[in-house]
Amino acid sequence: MAKYTYPAIFTPEDKGAFSVYFPDLEGCYTCGDTLADALFMAEDVLAFTIYDYERSGRPIPVPSTAKNLSTEAGEFINLIACDTMKYRKLHSNKAVKKTLTIPEWLNESATLANLNFSQVLQEALIAKLQI
Repeated sequence: MAKYTYPAIFTPEDKGAFSVYFPDLEGCYTCGDTLADALFMAEDVLAFTIYDYERSGRPIPVPSTAKNLSTEAGEFINLIACDTMKYRKLHSNKAVKKTLTIPEWLNESATLANLNFSQVLQEALIAKLQI
């Protein structure tokens, strides 16, 4: 869970559209109707792909340097950055049920204080993980 930057190769298509692929990441392709759209989609597919690598425990490839990549006529290379933690927060926000054990006295005190156990646990985990 970190920030990453990878080179992407942009290929002009008909009517101002662009195809985009990341040579370092298997199956990491996208496209856009305009250059701005292609840049937006490139960040999204990069974050999704690396997030998938993180979730599955696959090693994350080292990015190539742009000077070591070759392009065809009309293509260009652009560096694309993503933040997989930001992506996780945006796309993996489904609530999950966790069972935990706390001392009875702590449960009673928290209940009397009208605390929301889920909220307190979330805040504590975010603070502990510094995210």
